[in-house]
Amino acid sequence: MSTGSSSTEMGRFVGVVPSAGTSSRMGEPKGLLELAGETFLSRTVGALAGGGCDPVFVVLAVREKELATEATRAGAVVVENVHPGEGPITSLRLVLALLDGTVAGVAYLPVDHPMVQPETVSALLQAARTTNAFLTVPMVGDKKGHPALFSSSLFSELSDPSLEGGARTIVHRHFETATQVQVNDPGVLMDIDTPDAYRAARYTLDSNSEVTT
Repeated sequence: MSTGSSSTEMGRFVGVVPSAGTSSRMGEPKGLLELAGETFLSRTVGALAGGGCDPVFVVLAVREKELATEATRAGAVVVENVHPGEGPITSLRLVLALLDGTVAGVAYLPVDHPMVQPETVSALLQAARTTNAFLTVPMVGDKKGHPALFSSSLFSELSDPSLEGGARTIVHRHFETATQVQVNDPGVLMDIDTPDAYRAARYTLDSNSEVTT
């Protein structure tokens, strides 16, 4: 594992859940879909907050009252994105613009990754603080997942208006020098953004519930 140099080694991390997209592939707002009685928004916010992020921001399109109510109920700070069509990087930048120098970094978890566990987020935060890395990512074998943790040292790159490809470009740019944390959490790889993927996730949870009861 390689490290970078950050001026706020032991500072706090905030969570960011971008949920301002149109959910065109799913056909309905992903944030309000449920798994085991919890909405995607509740699960993603809970994973970040339970793992140690404080606060957690949920970024929504304007006039999404039901989603805003659910995000607030989950304990998140709601931020409205008036230009969501320009991609999720705009949601991340809105949050970055709100932060001050006490923030060491952000944990970025898309709303369509609701299977991530709080323990995974906690392990990532510990690794990020221990190694002082620019970028920290969870790995299952040789596959990287979410959330990605971006040090404050990367905020200027993430905010660069000439950046193409959004946060994914920053991950690719710094991946070779990132802290890569092996986790026992298949949820970091589960991108639930289609009806088929949603049905598969529900089946997985139902099957696991039957095994444990």
